[in-house]
Amino acid sequence: MSAVSWFSDFRFRNGEVHYVQTGARIRFDASLLSGVLAWLTYYVPIRLRAAVRRVVRPGPKVWFTPHHPRPWYLIWNASAWIGTRSAASAYDADVGFYFEDTTWSSRPASEGPRSRTILNGGCTDVSKSHVAHVFEQVFGYSLTVDPLVHDGPLVEKSELNGAHDGRIVFGPLFPREGYVYQRLIETGDQAFVEDLRTPCVAGEPVVVFVKRRSRDERFANHNTDVSLRDPRRLFSPEERDRIKAFARAMKLDWGGLDILRDRISARLYIVDVNKTDMPPLALPFLDKMRASSKLGAALDRLIRDSLEGARP
Repeated sequence: MSAVSWFSDFRFRNGEVHYVQTGARIRFDASLLSGVLAWLTYYVPIRLRAAVRRVVRPGPKVWFTPHHPRPWYLIWNASAWIGTRSAASAYDADVGFYFEDTTWSSRPASEGPRSRTILNGGCTDVSKSHVAHVFEQVFGYSLTVDPLVHDGPLVEKSELNGAHDGRIVFGPLFPREGYVYQRLIETGDQAFVEDLRTPCVAGEPVVVFVKRRSRDERFANHNTDVSLRDPRRLFSPEERDRIKAFARAMKLDWGGLDILRDRISARLYIVDVNKTDMPPLALPFLDKMRASSKLGAALDRLIRDSLEGARP
């Protein structure tokens, strides 16, 4: 897919860049240009590695439906890392991958004779309310609060995935349609909040991007700094089991979980599911490469396990 075609995904209006597929808006400024440059330093070496890998040791053929991921998505990076080839249809694929950057979606009707498995095919609802419902079922405690009776601060955010419109409000109050209300979870320290973005493959946490930002910008889509961590050092064995059970309940084969650890109770809260997640630009270059290597290896195992399971 040519870089020229990527421009059709964007619209420039009133000093903002609009991403057509999701409706996200980003102000066109020096920060955006810096982010684009950081992404290019990540994209180019992975693109070169993919070209070499497809010649030396071609990977499996993957059919992405209904959309093919652009290079700014993490699944593209992992796929390129292991040299996967793009299948034109389900009939020509080793495995299918349902890729649609939306909150609600439906599984493709046809899977084809070879592509018996559609990865992420069952993960059709990543709305905030559904994520909170599954979280409570798996973890046994609640993220959601009733704004009509809650007395004190709480978080109001859109049902939509990737909206980044969360804000702190005070209850009791009347709920707005299309919004969810959740407990305010304090993380990090006095100056910074901390999110644990955790990409999972086959439910297993592979890496953790520890994202820190100013408390004044806790709901923003940019970070002060990002570091790469090993999930085994951040989550206990029981917590990893719960995370895996949560991913299984969400029918999430591939995706990033936004996890918060309450600094008072030390409890984990999964507040968002990103089945079309992107790598954090603030992550240092070498850590981006390490993360791509780990996620690529995990994706390769997932595809091969899917192929083994599909054989009669």
